Amino acid sequence: MPVKPNVEVRLRYPLTNMRAGFPASGDQKLIQIVDSALDDVTRRSGGWLVCRPGCTQCCIGVFPINQLDASRLRRGLADLKTRAPERARGVGERAREAVARLAHEFPGDPASGVLDEGEEVEKRFEDFANDEPCPALDPETGTCELYESRPMTCRVFGPPVRSGAGLGVCELCFQGASDTEIAACEMKPDPDDMESVLLEELEKTTGARGNTIIAYCLAS
Repeated sequence: MPVKPNVEVRLRYPLTNMRAGFPASGDQKLIQIVDSALDDVTRRSGGWLVCRPGCTQCCIGVFPINQLDASRLRRGLADLKTRAPERARGVGERAREAVARLAHEFPGDPASGVLDEGEEVEKRFEDFANDEPCPALDPETGTCELYESRPMTCRVFGPPVRSGAGLGVCELCFQGASDTEIAACEMKPDPDDMESVLLEELEKTTGARGNTIIAYCLAS
C-alpha cells in the first residue's frame, strides 16, 4: 500500500491551551528526580552501562508517549526554534515526513495522532514502525536535538528498570552480567509515581488525553 503523502495533522491539544507555569514547573521537578536516579544507577553500573552520545539503539522504532511527554517535547522544540531555527526546521521536517510514511497504518486516529486503546491495538503496535528513526534524532551526529526535553521512556532506557514484564535492560548494556549483578543496578526512576499525578492534572487542566507518538507530536 503506498504511503499517503498529504496527511493533515490536527493537534487536538495545542500548547497554547496550557495554563502558564503548568506543567513545566511540576515536570521540571519530575525530571530532576528521574535524572538523579539515572546519575545514581550510572555510578553503580560502571562499565556495564554503555550508553553514550552517538548510540542510537533507543532512537529507532516508535513507542507511545503520554501528553506530559508531548507537552515537554513541544516546549523543547519551541526553545530550539529560538536558539537554532535551522535545526528546529530539520526536526519538524523529519516529523512530517514520518507522519506521511506512517499514517496509512497508524493504530489510531491518523489525523490527530492519538493512539487507540485496547489489547488488539497493543498487538498491532508491537509490529508498527519498528525501524522508524525518531525525528528528533540528528542523522549526521547521532544525537538527540531535544535531549533535555526527551520523553520518560528515553530517560530510563538503558539501565535495568522494572515493569510488568519483569526487569528490563537495553540489550547493548550489561553484556555478560549475571542476574544478580543486573538486579543490583536496578533503577527506580519515579518511586512516588509523580508522573501519574502530573499527567492527571494536565488532563484535567487542558483536556489532553490519549497517547501519541513523537512524530505526530512534533509535526505541527
